[in-house]
Amino acid sequence: MIDFTLIGLIVAALVILFIIVQAVKIVPEYERGVIFRLGRIQDPKGPGIFVIAPLLDRMQRVDLRTHTYDVPTQDVITWDNVTVHVNAVAYFNVVDPVRAVISIEDFRVGTQQVAQTTLRSIIGQTSLDNLLTKRDEINQRLQQVIDEVTDPWGVKVTIVEVKDVLLPESMRRAMARQAESERDRRAKVIHAIGEQEAAENLGRAAEVLEEHPAAMQLRTLSSMLELGAEQNSTVVFPVPMELLRLFEAHGGAAPAKNDGQRTTPTDSAQADGFPKPPGSDDDGETEVPGPGDDGGNRP
Repeated sequence: MIDFTLIGLIVAALVILFIIVQAVKIVPEYERGVIFRLGRIQDPKGPGIFVIAPLLDRMQRVDLRTHTYDVPTQDVITWDNVTVHVNAVAYFNVVDPVRAVISIEDFRVGTQQVAQTTLRSIIGQTSLDNLLTKRDEINQRLQQVIDEVTDPWGVKVTIVEVKDVLLPESMRRAMARQAESERDRRAKVIHAIGEQEAAENLGRAAEVLEEHPAAMQLRTLSSMLELGAEQNSTVVFPVPMELLRLFEAHGGAAPAKNDGQRTTPTDSAQADGFPKPPGSDDDGETEVPGPGDDGGNRP
């Protein structure tokens, strides 16, 4: 004969166990429990253990830890019409569990879609040079724009970083040529500055040597010592500068030039010691008798 009392006790025990399981909730430290009682929102519960009303309350867990989303590679045309492939990474976390549940169906998917569209929009408004050089400013703009959109959802976007920028092969070659030309220009400028500084130093050294003639002799001896240190067959004959100055002082001076005066053959003859030809005046010019002069009568 079946014992209905025992069966009833077993069923009652199972029902009580089910109610206890449904009523007692344990939420870890990094989660919160959003309670809906007969469809109405209640204050979030947790962390720890708490009791809800079975069949009346429904709990939804919300993770408060930081979520990482790897933005897929986006084909973007920059402000200066250059096609680039850009990817990024975004970090966000929930700061208000209630709004994260009732304001949006899935805050993870919503934040991911906003990150993709914002990345394409910001990169499209930026030139290629700014994209490569002002990465911090672009990251800050991305974080601000995405955070403004997700703030009503109770989601805080903390960091957005552009990971990689892939350029076309032709653009890479053009940038390499530009960088090489820039390096050549800087090398020429540095070389010119070095030549200028060397010339200035040589000028100051010449002034010092001019003031101290003995220093020139010491410099000459130092140069000879440097030449003799190497094993070569170079023969050096040092000539004192005083000897050269002596030759310059006693050397023949160049003949002075006439200041706009014409030199006649008579003047040249007198300068060579020859007598003055007859019929010439004091200025050295020879007089030619005319037909009416006595000198012009024929014998």
